[in-house]
Amino acid sequence: MKLIIAVVQDQDSNRLSAALVEHNFRATKLASTGGFLKSGNTTFLIGTDDIRVDKALQIIKDNCQARDQLVTPVSPMGGNADSFVPYPVEVEVGGATVFVLPIEQFHNF
Repeated sequence: MKLIIAVVQDQDSNRLSAALVEHNFRATKLASTGGFLKSGNTTFLIGTDDIRVDKALQIIKDNCQARDQLVTPVSPMGGNADSFVPYPVEVEVGGATVFVLPIEQFHNF
């Protein structure tokens, strides 16, 4: 048995959740916040048999696309402003960060 932890952007959350249900995967959704852009993310905890891991990863990949987004950097407070860029910059957001962990035991009470 494996535990898949997938951190996805909020924009992809509902689509991924529906796809997981459609393919009979059980998942727990947790609200989380990204460190770089301080934007909302959703973390999925998915427990599955070893033989279904590849299918789950393909579903995640198919439903979580990377996209470009304009963000306005926050000016540094009290720090060195020499490298501060005062206009919006384009960064890639979205996609998914996925961890697959082995599970020793699983209990359902």
